[in-house]
Amino acid sequence: MKLLLAVDGSGASDHAVAHVVATAGAWREAPEVHLLYVHPPIPIGRVQSHVGHDTLETYHREESLPHLLSAEQALNTAGIEFTRHIHVGEAADVVLHVARELVCDWIVMGNKGHGIIAEAVLGSVAHRVLSLAHCPVLLVK
Repeated sequence: MKLLLAVDGSGASDHAVAHVVATAGAWREAPEVHLLYVHPPIPIGRVQSHVGHDTLETYHREESLPHLLSAEQALNTAGIEFTRHIHVGEAADVVLHVARELVCDWIVMGNKGHGIIAEAVLGSVAHRVLSLAHCPVLLVK
């Protein structure tokens, strides 16, 4: 069983992590957990002429780690092994791509997270993932 746990450092994603931790013992076998954080893209334009690829990668990794910290601590405390993934792009598209690429059986995520525009009822990322995913999606409040 492969599980993609998408987090963004929000309270909603902390609830999704807590749900995975709380239900981990119910699985027949421990799931293969892939912890994903998607860093929003920065405007490219002139930035690339002044900043190298390696510098951008370092920036994305360093900026992503605080958003992963609480999820990683919770999973480690529960003894749940995971693989960390950090990607850059539009969150919903990256979640869908990674889930397909890894052939995940489930996607677990919070239903509201950090967004540029205030979201109504269901977050736009969650809505898009729910609509287009190839596998079951569990949205946690």
